[in-house]
Amino acid sequence: MGQAEQNAEYQRRRDKILSMGGPKAIEDRHKAGQLSARERVGHLLDPGSFTELGLFTKHRTTAFGLDKRDVPAEGIITGFGKVNGRYVVVAAEDFTAMAGTFGEYHGKKFAHAMDFAKEQGWPFVGMNDSGGARLQEGMDTLEAYGWLFRAQILASGIIPQIALLMGPCLGGQAYHPVMQDFLIQCKKTGYMGIAGPAFVKTQTGEEITLEELCGVNAHAIKSGQTHLVAADDDDALNQAKRLLSFLPSNNKEKPPKRATNDDPDRSIPELNSILPELPNQPYDMHKVISLVVDDGDFLELLKDHAKNMIIGLAHFNGRTVGIVANQPAWAAGAINIEAADKAARFIRFCDLFGIPLVTLVDSPGFLIGSQQDWRGILRHGAKMLYSWVDATVPLVSVVLRKSYAGAHLAMMDKSIGADLVFAWPSALITIVGADTAASVIFAREIKEAKNPEEVRAARIKEYRDLYENPYCAAERGCADEIIMPSDTRKVINRALNALENKTVTRPWRKYSNINL
Repeated sequence: MGQAEQNAEYQRRRDKILSMGGPKAIEDRHKAGQLSARERVGHLLDPGSFTELGLFTKHRTTAFGLDKRDVPAEGIITGFGKVNGRYVVVAAEDFTAMAGTFGEYHGKKFAHAMDFAKEQGWPFVGMNDSGGARLQEGMDTLEAYGWLFRAQILASGIIPQIALLMGPCLGGQAYHPVMQDFLIQCKKTGYMGIAGPAFVKTQTGEEITLEELCGVNAHAIKSGQTHLVAADDDDALNQAKRLLSFLPSNNKEKPPKRATNDDPDRSIPELNSILPELPNQPYDMHKVISLVVDDGDFLELLKDHAKNMIIGLAHFNGRTVGIVANQPAWAAGAINIEAADKAARFIRFCDLFGIPLVTLVDSPGFLIGSQQDWRGILRHGAKMLYSWVDATVPLVSVVLRKSYAGAHLAMMDKSIGADLVFAWPSALITIVGADTAASVIFAREIKEAKNPEEVRAARIKEYRDLYENPYCAAERGCADEIIMPSDTRKVINRALNALENKTVTRPWRKYSNINL
């Protein structure tokens, strides 16, 4: 065969693979409001920047008719390109090619892409859309899942990993997106579950729809596994681009700085009157966040799960910062199991990738009661403590109002490792509220008094005047300074400037034995 014939044969083979499942299969995707796998890659990456890896990969299975089954590119497109000029590795499952089923060489390609991303120090974006395990390949499929899980875990903390849930993702297939750092789920087409409805019914007798079991409500609200919800493929890919803009490429680089004209010393008079008159009245912490960050731009994560805790990414003077804040407008900002888990994993992510952390504190404490105790609130709450103590990035806290009991520590105070702590004049920093303290300390005195209510009121005032304020904390050095609310943005920016080159040296250990 001459060179011309060789070139023609190459082009024929290449064109066949690039056609994926064929024109009709791609047309069906479009009718369903979805992009093809190759279109998804093209939408995410800068034009002309994609280099494909493993185009000609082919399975080796002959059982159950697979020797006659052609699966273009093994149902997954892998390679690298650029997003806004920065390198990213991608893997996009192709539902038009044998339903994007996960077999031996599908998994090998996926794992190799993850390994390549780790070795290069480039973020990884996976686009998940698969009919599940390719059962025809038996043990080879099962082993391939192990390759991918191992590759992901070994890359964790070295490169950012983002999963886009754009189609079905069931069984073993569901573990690899949920183990990545962030998961973006398409509202109408993304489904993730350890088993589908048919299998659930067979094994347990429960009848449930795919949407109820595995849809957006299941994971963005209930399970807390979906960080961002997307309207469709385009929206998911755009959200991935936005998320990447906050993140460094790997754990050895600093996060990218963003240009801004927002004055870092900008005063915010509105904050001086933002709190309600009574300490038990709610307000929306989102408003405080939007006022203090650059240009009011805040990328909130897990916004519909555990709403009493707010987490997300923003910029201060162009620098990426992670924000952890209580939400007094939801369950009074008390910390429950879900809120603790939500915050702890985010804190650890930010620490792994050199992203400074700022807390905005207003919480009456951890949620108490039998249901929280029996479900392990102590174990889950400890995750926040571990996360703060393990963190070596700049840590800045601002106490707006309540900072009581365990929440005072869980929201990062000086004793747990905060570099700088600031308090508004409205801050109530103490072990418990004056009402609670008086009912415990002076219980007998109040009970035996001729006028119990008068004694109770006097003792509550005594305790409040002594402890329930920011000044006692400042006197003890637990707060570095009491600031006017209007100076909050300025103080945070100056604190982050001072801590920019923070370094921490600790005794060698493999890792902390966190209460998982």
